[in-house]
Amino acid sequence: MTTKKDTLRRSRGRPSTFDRTEALNRAMTLFWEQGYEGTSFDQLTQAMGISPSSFYNSFGNKEQLYKEATDAYLSMSGVWFAGSLFGTADTRQAFKELLDATAVEFTRQSRPPGCMISLAGTHLSPELASIRETMVDHRANAEQMMVQRLNKGIEDGDLPSSTDVPALAAFYSAMTRGMAVQARDGASLEKLKAIADIAMQAWPVQSRPGRSASPRGTRA
Repeated sequence: MTTKKDTLRRSRGRPSTFDRTEALNRAMTLFWEQGYEGTSFDQLTQAMGISPSSFYNSFGNKEQLYKEATDAYLSMSGVWFAGSLFGTADTRQAFKELLDATAVEFTRQSRPPGCMISLAGTHLSPELASIRETMVDHRANAEQMMVQRLNKGIEDGDLPSSTDVPALAAFYSAMTRGMAVQARDGASLEKLKAIADIAMQAWPVQSRPGRSASPRGTRA
């Protein structure tokens, strides 16, 4: 005969069911808004709507969850980031579209302002070095995509061959990170687009016949 006590015992041992993707997205938003150290375990389980046991069974620990959440963010942001960089043939237009898309995405009302990756992990305790290194790698990967696009521009002939590609990529990478800080501080879409317009004034110009190219602003 099955008793009520037996039923309760079995139910407690069963893993609770939940939408893992939805829980991960909620964790991503919380980390995006508050950072790694600013987000507590209790806040995570509450926002995700899961029990501590479900958390550990599904995500391992907080550090593993954070890395998975940043991967989810990169999958989402990579659509507009790569789409802007490689979605048009003209290199200058590609970077203009990237900066404009950055302004739009960093000020969406439905999401936390700024970028989850731009400033993440810059101030962490030594025991969290692996998270800091992961964020450094993510930022470096984004900058490397810019390098690839600029090199393609040189190959296609719409960017001067004398362009300092690493420096120019670092410049526009720094601009997007700065826009993330501006957005976090409450900057409007219009302000970020104005920043983007000024940033494009640093774009290298093709040289006139008989003159060397002038990659303005690439060594600033």
